[in-house]
Amino acid sequence: MLDVVACGELLIDFTPVTHAEKGKIAFEQNPGGAPANVLTALSGFGKKTSFIGAVGNDAFGRFLKQTLMGAGIGTEGLVLTDDAPTTLAFVHIDQRSDRSFYFYRNPGADTMLCEKDINEELVAQARLFHFGSLSLTHEPARSATRKAVEIAKENQRQVSFDPNYRASLWENADEARRMILSGIQQADIVKLSEEEVAFVAPTNDVQEATEWIIKQYGNQIILVTLGAKGCFYRTPNHYGIVEGFKVDAVDTTGAGDAFFGGMLYQILEAKEEMTALSAQDLEQMIRFANAAGAIATTRTGAIPAMPTLEDVEWLINRGK
Repeated sequence: MLDVVACGELLIDFTPVTHAEKGKIAFEQNPGGAPANVLTALSGFGKKTSFIGAVGNDAFGRFLKQTLMGAGIGTEGLVLTDDAPTTLAFVHIDQRSDRSFYFYRNPGADTMLCEKDINEELVAQARLFHFGSLSLTHEPARSATRKAVEIAKENQRQVSFDPNYRASLWENADEARRMILSGIQQADIVKLSEEEVAFVAPTNDVQEATEWIIKQYGNQIILVTLGAKGCFYRTPNHYGIVEGFKVDAVDTTGAGDAFFGGMLYQILEAKEEMTALSAQDLEQMIRFANAAGAIATTRTGAIPAMPTLEDVEWLINRGK
């Protein structure tokens, strides 16, 4: 049985390098895409994973397929399409190591995933189904993603959602908000940034906003990443903040995905249902996820930055 199947974008991140000639900016090709990053983390933690999505039938797309295979991620749900080139994202990193993205996606292959491309058996047999909002921005990928979510729900699988909101990829903010809220409504496990909380909720106060979301949509847990400060969490029974780890960050591109991969790993490993976990149990799980996210910031790129179990355990033990 598969542990996790994810549906969404798989693309090339062009990440700036520090050894460029003076006066020039140089970029290196790195595999990326939030759902694929999460699967890479889970695969590195020993979970059996598979990816559903579309890339171009080009050199970039073939490179991405090989990358997934090299990470131990199943590719039976990956489509190589001739309808559009592989999506590209240029990453710019500021002095605080925070990043911004500029996408070449008009259209991009990731939006070409069709309903007929969804392998129903693949989704139905996984313990958990994961998706984000980038595959909800355009058709036909929007309908394909919705179909995959429906299959997971019909088979009573856990569903996780990370909006990974990128304003430039949406027609307008209202449509983005509506689609992100529809994703939250379908999910048991939701990860948001502080900015995403303020975007979707009627208040930017994290405590009030997460309480509103859970009352509206009945999620099992909401996780709000706070950067170096750690993570705020809320379940129907508990809430609190788990502090982050101090590291020398060089690139935050894959941090949130490493965090979420770490948290999903902990949820899959848990011997009790989410609703039965104590605050202490939850905070230990989130501490593991925080460590995974922190390690990813010490490396460049996204997929190449995902940590192993040994990496995470080393950082947790260092902090004791």
